[in-house]
Amino acid sequence: MSEISEAPVKTGPRNRRIAGTDPDKRRQILDGALQVFTSRGFDAASMSDIATAANVSKGTLYVYFADKEHLFVDLIQREREIQKRGAIEALNEDSDPVRALSRFGLCIVRMINGDLAVSAHRVVIGVAERMPDLGREFYENGPMLGSKLIAGYLDRMVAEGKLAIEDTYLAAVQFLDLCQSTLTRPRLFNAVRTPPSEDEINRVVGEAIAMFMARYGVKPQG
Repeated sequence: MSEISEAPVKTGPRNRRIAGTDPDKRRQILDGALQVFTSRGFDAASMSDIATAANVSKGTLYVYFADKEHLFVDLIQREREIQKRGAIEALNEDSDPVRALSRFGLCIVRMINGDLAVSAHRVVIGVAERMPDLGREFYENGPMLGSKLIAGYLDRMVAEGKLAIEDTYLAAVQFLDLCQSTLTRPRLFNAVRTPPSEDEINRVVGEAIAMFMARYGVKPQG
């Protein structure tokens, strides 16, 4: 298999595509990587395994991803984008903070505590010292982005007089931390090896909402 023919470059002046930017080829690689990481785990997976599963050459694989760590993080970014759409819709469409934050919290907690997401957090934390840019990118596109989305929603709720918050970003981070209480940290340390049940998630997120609204909810007049 020719390395050059694998690279997604077109020679026509209008159709020229820079190597490593073909979205179909990128999706093909990520689909193959998902199979390998899911079946073998991060440590046991190799770039050769992923190239085989994706039906591309190793040369093509390295055109798109510099190493296994960056490939894994990009895969996680794709998967969590898919999973958080419902949560974002809740913030965009629901003007009731209890309902919207509950839906967002449930979606995020399910996502964070899934096997692939837990593995991703462990991997990124493990390599963050020698690959700080990777750690920063993972944080900014994950926890920080989620906090900013909630903060924007809280700003709207404050403007509508439904919440009383001075620092909406701090409140957003507090809410996310509350939703993960007793669930996420044991998973990260492998003290709990299976995702929490729906009953557990509902209970913890429900308590998070109750505490959040007790602190920031606007009390009825009279």
